[in-house]
Amino acid sequence: MSETEMSEAKTIEPVAASEFARNFGEYKLKAQRRAVPVSSHGKIAGYFVAADEYEDFLRYKALRRSFATASLPDDKVELIAKTRMHPRHRKLNTRLGSK
Repeated sequence: MSETEMSEAKTIEPVAASEFARNFGEYKLKAQRRAVPVSSHGKIAGYFVAADEYEDFLRYKALRRSFATASLPDDKVELIAKTRMHPRHRKLNTRLGSK
């Protein structure tokens, strides 16, 4: 979902879960254009989205990776250790100590 679509989704009035259940077909069509917020007891319980949007989300999640810093090559570790923040944050560098 693009940022524009996300901001539009935030402005859509939430649909009560009971209304959503009664008129599922209507909200299924709306979900093809943008996420439909569904509320329960006045709080957002979730968002109903088109299947392709959900599949895109799953692909995005699968691409997110993390790594152990212990597996970094020594040259990268040295470069990171030598970095310092912008001069306006000098007071934070003193907390890190100089090496």
